[in-house]
Amino acid sequence: MLVRRAGGHYLAEVDLFSRSWTALRTAVGELGDEDWERPSGCAGWLVRDLVCHLVIDAQDVLITLVTPVDAEPTVDDLTYWNLVEPPTGEDPLDALIPRLAAAYGEPRWLRFHFDDVGAAAGRAAGLADRGMRVGTRDEVLTAEDYLSAYVMEWTLHHLDLIAHLPAAAGPPAETLAAARASLERIAGARIPASFCDADALRVGTGRRAPTDPERAALGELAGKIPFVLG
Repeated sequence: MLVRRAGGHYLAEVDLFSRSWTALRTAVGELGDEDWERPSGCAGWLVRDLVCHLVIDAQDVLITLVTPVDAEPTVDDLTYWNLVEPPTGEDPLDALIPRLAAAYGEPRWLRFHFDDVGAAAGRAAGLADRGMRVGTRDEVLTAEDYLSAYVMEWTLHHLDLIAHLPAAAGPPAETLAAARASLERIAGARIPASFCDADALRVGTGRRAPTDPERAALGELAGKIPFVLG
């Protein structure tokens, strides 16, 4: 799949995966020790908890890319995601993440583990056969569609990472635009053009409530958000 960018040029989905993941890894690498204890954009998680979750995500990428399946795809990059009810905090894995993150003790150990596994996941993505079919979450999809789906994951979590770090660099413009387009296609609804891409993603996924002017611009759509992905 190719995504149009400004100037009429195109970016392959694997490039978007690499750009979104590299930008997120760079943002984590630039965190000061005090930043790890700040809240993230994921309700109930500190920044350290979010980074611990990203370690698990990177492990999932590695596992999935070495799990070829001889079967027809059951989902693509959009149908891989499901619209679900907002999280309640009762999910056992969500509750486990803060305990795992705390077990690292000093930020440097979690930073090291994330950088080590994250770099490996990036290399694996670059080497993967795009047409290979892989299995994950009891579904089958091509490696290209799988990597495309993760552009959404990395971009949203980059926004989560910097939610309370105003000086930190945000996701690349092209990956923000691609993630917004994917969210709108998944939800079957267009978020008004008055929303910048970052705000469309934050409001559309319930990461923050719309302001009064934003709610007015959303109209009837305001009653249908958040579009929570799972």
